Amino acid sequence: MEEQRLDPEQLLAKWKNTEQNLRSGRLKVFFGYAAGVGKTYAMLKEAHEQQAEGKTVLIGYVEPHARPETEALVSGLPVLPTKQYEYKGIMINEFDVEAALQTKPEIILVDELAHTNAIGARNRKRYQDIEELLKAGIDVYTTVNVQHIESLNDIVEQVTGVHISETVPDTFFETRALKVVDIETEELLERLKQGKIYHSENAKKAMANFFKVDNLTLLRGLAIRKASDHINTTNQQETQKNTGIHSKLLTIIDEKNPDMTKKCLRWTARLAQALGTEWIALEILEDMSEHSESDNSKLAAKLGGEVVTLESDNQRETIVQYVKMRGVTDLVMGKIIKRSRFLRLYRPDLEDELVALIPEVDIHLVSYQSNKYLLNNYAVKKKKLQSIFTWKDFYMTSGLLIVATLLSELGLYYHIGDQNLILIYILFVLLVARITTGYLWAAIASIASVLMFNWFFVEPLFSLTVYKQGYPVTLIFMLLVALLVSNLMMQIKKQAFYAMKREHQLEILYELNKKYLVTHDQKEILATTADYLSNMLDREVLLYGEEDVKNPIGAPIKGPLRSLEELAVANWVFVNQKEAGYGTDTLMGAKALYLPVLSNGITLAVIGIEKSKENPITDEIITFLELISTQLALAIEQNKLTSERQQILFESEKERMRGNLLRAISHDLRTPLTGISGSVETILDDNGASKLAEETKRKLLIGIKDDADWLIRMVENLLSITRINEETMKVAKSKEAAEEVVSTAIQRIRKSYPKSEIKVTLPDEFVLVPMDSILIEQVLFNLMENAIRHSHSESPIFVTVSLIEKAIKFEVADQGKGLTAEQLQLLFNGMTKQSTPVDSKSGMGIGLSIVKTIILAHDGTLHAGNRVQGGAIFTFTLPLERKEQREWQRF
Repeated sequence: MEEQRLDPEQLLAKWKNTEQNLRSGRLKVFFGYAAGVGKTYAMLKEAHEQQAEGKTVLIGYVEPHARPETEALVSGLPVLPTKQYEYKGIMINEFDVEAALQTKPEIILVDELAHTNAIGARNRKRYQDIEELLKAGIDVYTTVNVQHIESLNDIVEQVTGVHISETVPDTFFETRALKVVDIETEELLERLKQGKIYHSENAKKAMANFFKVDNLTLLRGLAIRKASDHINTTNQQETQKNTGIHSKLLTIIDEKNPDMTKKCLRWTARLAQALGTEWIALEILEDMSEHSESDNSKLAAKLGGEVVTLESDNQRETIVQYVKMRGVTDLVMGKIIKRSRFLRLYRPDLEDELVALIPEVDIHLVSYQSNKYLLNNYAVKKKKLQSIFTWKDFYMTSGLLIVATLLSELGLYYHIGDQNLILIYILFVLLVARITTGYLWAAIASIASVLMFNWFFVEPLFSLTVYKQGYPVTLIFMLLVALLVSNLMMQIKKQAFYAMKREHQLEILYELNKKYLVTHDQKEILATTADYLSNMLDREVLLYGEEDVKNPIGAPIKGPLRSLEELAVANWVFVNQKEAGYGTDTLMGAKALYLPVLSNGITLAVIGIEKSKENPITDEIITFLELISTQLALAIEQNKLTSERQQILFESEKERMRGNLLRAISHDLRTPLTGISGSVETILDDNGASKLAEETKRKLLIGIKDDADWLIRMVENLLSITRINEETMKVAKSKEAAEEVVSTAIQRIRKSYPKSEIKVTLPDEFVLVPMDSILIEQVLFNLMENAIRHSHSESPIFVTVSLIEKAIKFEVADQGKGLTAEQLQLLFNGMTKQSTPVDSKSGMGIGLSIVKTIILAHDGTLHAGNRVQGGAIFTFTLPLERKEQREWQRF
C-alpha cells in the first residue's frame, strides 16, 4: 500500500498554529491626550488594513459613542458578542474574554484600556483581560488617554483639578508599541462644539469642566512627553548596557504618610522611566504579623517597582544597610514642610541623618504639605482599644506595683535606705516592661511608681506634696530613669522577638530541606510541603503540580480546594504566572489565594491558601510563602536534575552495554563463519583428480554443523536480550519453580553436549522465585556451556541451588584450569577496557556478557572465581521478593 503523503498546506498551517501558541501576542496602543482625538477611528482604520492583508481581525469591544465615522468602520469588521452582567437592576455589556480566548483570532480590538469591569467579571480591570489575550498569543489593538497612566495621575489631578480613578500600570507599556493620535486643541474643541464627541448637553458640561484650553494644552504636552520617554527608554537601556553605567533608585514607603508616599512613588516611576533604570520600593514595618498588603505597595508594583517589605524597629539603620547591600545610587523620600521646630530638636529629620550616614548616595526630597499643622505631622493609624488596653496587662501591672510597695514597706521597716526603695520600684518597672505588651504599661508603671513612692515613703506621708530638700529632683530623676529603663527593656524584647522569628524561619527551612532530601519525585515534594504549610498556617494549603492543573477533570474532588472551579483558577495561575483568587483582582470569587512557584520564567507549581475570616492572609504569611516557594523551586529543580542525571547515566550504561555486545558479536561471529566458509570452500573445490576422502568430508561437515549450532545458540542468546525492557532495563517477573528451570536448562545442554556429565544439588524445600524463566534458563545454559567448553576434561559439571537470606543462589562449577587474574579483572570491570577480544568462540564467550545483563535486569548479583579444588565457579543470586515491594515495606 502506497504511503499517504502529507499535504504541504496542512503542514504549514500546523507550523503556524504551533508558532502562535509559543509566542506572546503583540500589543499596539493608540495613545491620545483626550477623548475625541480619533484613537478608536485610527484603530479601526488600521484593523481594516490588516484584514485586507489577509489577517483574521475581530472586534472584541468598541465603546458605543454613536459617532458616524466610527460606526461606519465598525460595520465592516466581525464583532464578538458582549457578555452581560446585572448590577443594581441594570444590565451592563462587557468584553467577553473567555469567548475571545476560544475564538483566538490573529488580531482583536479592545477599546478603553483603563476600563473597570463589572462586578462578577473574570478580571477586575480590562488591561488584565488584555494580558490574558497576549499570553495566549493574540495580537491586541487598544486605546487609552494620557490621564489614565498611573505615574501621571497626580500631575493630571493638579492640572485639571479632576481625580481620575481608572488607571493603567506603567509596566503595561514597557515593551508595547505606542501610536500617538494627535490633533490640534482648537480642532478638538471645534469637534466638541459640533457634537461629534458628545451630545450637545454633555458637550457643554465637558467644555465648562475638563475640556478647557489650558487643560487640553497641558495634557497634550504630557502625552507627547510620555511617548517620547517611551521611545527613548530602549536606547537608554542599550547605552547603560554598553557603558556599564547605571542607576538604581530606592523609594521609602512611609505608612504613616500614605498621600506623601503616593507622590514619591509616582515621581520615582517617572524618573525611572526617563532614565530607563530599575527602582525599588522599600517598606519597613515594626510588626508584619497583622499587616496586610498596603495600597502603596500595590501602587509601587503597578508603577513597575520592585516591592520589598522588611520587619524592623530601627528604620534608619535598616535603610542604610539595605542601600549598601543593593547598591542603590539614588534615594527618594518625602519631605514634610510643616513640622514643629521643637520636634526637630528632639527628633532630627530622617533625611538629615541619612545624608551623613550614606554620603555616596544622592537623596531626592519630594516636598509634601499637609492641610493640618501637627507636631509630628503623622497620620497615625488608629488602633483598636482592645489591642491597647487588656485586663491581663492591667492586673499584671497593678499586682507588680502592689508587690513593689509591700517590699518597700518591708525594706523601710529594716531601714535599708530610701535609695534602695527607689531601686525596688525600678526593678518592678522592668518586670512590668518584660511581662506586658507595648510601651503603654511600662510608661504607666514608671509614672505610678514615682507617685506611689512619693505617697507612701516621702514625708509628709499620704500626700503628693514634697517638703524635704532635694526630693523633687530625686523624684524627677527616678521618673526619667524608670522611663528610660522600661523603654530599653521594650526594645530588647522587640529585638529578641525578631531574632526568635528569624530563627523560627531558619528552623522551618532546615526541616523542610531535610524532608526534601528523602523525597524521590516531584509529587512527594509537593505533598510534603503542603502538609507542612497546612500545619504551620493552621489552614488548608494545597500545592498543584502541572498534571493537576492541566487535567482538572481527572483530579479527585476532595475538600473545598479540590473542586473543578478551584482547579481552573490554579490552572490560570500556572499559565499566566500571576497570583489570582481571593484578595486579588482576578477570579476574586475563589475560595483561596493562589500563588505561582517560578524558576527561570517557568512555572513549577501553584500554591493554594484557603481564605479564613478569623485568620486573614497577612504580609507575614505572604513573605513566609515566598521564602518557602524559593526553597520549593530549588528542591523541584534539584529533583529534576537528579532524574536527568540518572537518565543520562542510564543512557550511557545502555550505550556501553550495546558497545560491548556489538564488539563481542563481531569477534564471536567471525570465528565460526570463517570455519564454515573455509570448509564449504574446500568441499566445493573438490574435483576428480584430488578427491577428498570421505572421512575428511565428514569431519568438515561435522565442523560446519557444530559451527552452525553454535551460531543458532548465539542467535538465541541475542533474542533473549529483547525480553528486557529497553526503557527500564527490567524484566517481567513471575514466580517460577527453581528446580523446573534448572531441569529445562540441563535438558537443553545435553542436546548440544550429550556426553557431558552434570551433577545437580537442589534445596530440600520447594522454592518459587520471581524471575523470567526463559532468561534464567538461558543464563544457566550459557554458564554450563562455558564450563563444559573450558574444563577440557570429561570431569563432571556441578550445578548447585541453595537458599540464603531473602535470596536464592545458583552455582555452576567445573574442574578445569580456572580463570586467570586478567580474566577475573575484566569480568568485574564490565569488560570495557580490554585490548584483546575477551568474547570469542575460544575465549570466555559472549554468553557471559548476556548473563551479566540478564542478572542485572533481575536485580541480582553475579560473581566469578576459582575453586580451591581447581576449576572456575560462577555464582549468581536472585532476590526472593521484588525490589519495589521491599522499598514500599521499608517506608
